[in-house]
Amino acid sequence: MKVPLPRDSPRSSPRDSYALFLLPGVLAFLAVIVVPFLMNTGVSFTDWQGVGSPSWAGFGNYRELLDDAGFWASFRHSLFMVVAMAAMPTALGLVLAAALFDYVGKHFGSKVTSVLRACFYLPQVLPIAVAGIVWSWILAPENGSLNAFLQAIGLGGRQRDWLGDPDFALYSVMGVLVWVQIGFPLVVFMAGLQRVDPELHEAAELDGAGWWRRFRHITLPQLRPEIHVVLTWCTIAALKVFGAVYVLTKGGPGGATDVPSYFSFTTFFEKTQVGYGAAISTVLTVIILALSLVGLRLQTRAEGAEEGVRA
Repeated sequence: MKVPLPRDSPRSSPRDSYALFLLPGVLAFLAVIVVPFLMNTGVSFTDWQGVGSPSWAGFGNYRELLDDAGFWASFRHSLFMVVAMAAMPTALGLVLAAALFDYVGKHFGSKVTSVLRACFYLPQVLPIAVAGIVWSWILAPENGSLNAFLQAIGLGGRQRDWLGDPDFALYSVMGVLVWVQIGFPLVVFMAGLQRVDPELHEAAELDGAGWWRRFRHITLPQLRPEIHVVLTWCTIAALKVFGAVYVLTKGGPGGATDVPSYFSFTTFFEKTQVGYGAAISTVLTVIILALSLVGLRLQTRAEGAEEGVRA
């Protein structure tokens, strides 16, 4: 026999139950993201050395930022980082994922494919400090593995101080970042290839289409949502890259590898220009947020277009 509920006892709706589970995440987001960002933004409007009482500076730090050649140079370097961490890994990851999925998987089996995928993804799980130290040994001007290899194959004239020469330091850091980043798009694209209808490839292969034509006309259109996700994620990572630059070059030589995040770090902690460093961080955060919104918008549009084609 069911006992009737009292009329004055309200029943909890499912939405109320869901809100309780969301509450810890919302509180953590406020405590870790929103509140520090608002505090950093407030500090950016002050002239403060980190001790004593800050004095109000208004938009003075931002006006100084517009005329700071060092900041704009670091921002130009971050565009190179976007190439190294977003454009190149995305392009290489697409080709490698298609090759592993379409060729290696068919001819050598899934175990070989899994091993190769794990090898490509390994740099992603290595601490950047460990990877940076290893690469600093490889690129060392004396007794470095790269210079020793060039000497062994008769290209001793090509030896360089890869991280100490202003003409090569930025490109050396870019090469290391390509190695670090390529595993992420590879794994994402291989996961996306799982949902591609294999009958499309079989029909195209029966019609005489080669691997490149199948990759261009079947694989790429099917992976459009994943491409938007990877480009957005990797571009954000490139704009806020810090660890690799800190371990490999510390922004040198002569600021040749300086990026906005490291420029803000040195301004904040080494020069003790706390208000100015906070202004740099605020501008960088706004740029990253704007790019994230644009990326999400493009991803939503791509998914809508894909659903329209299927319908």
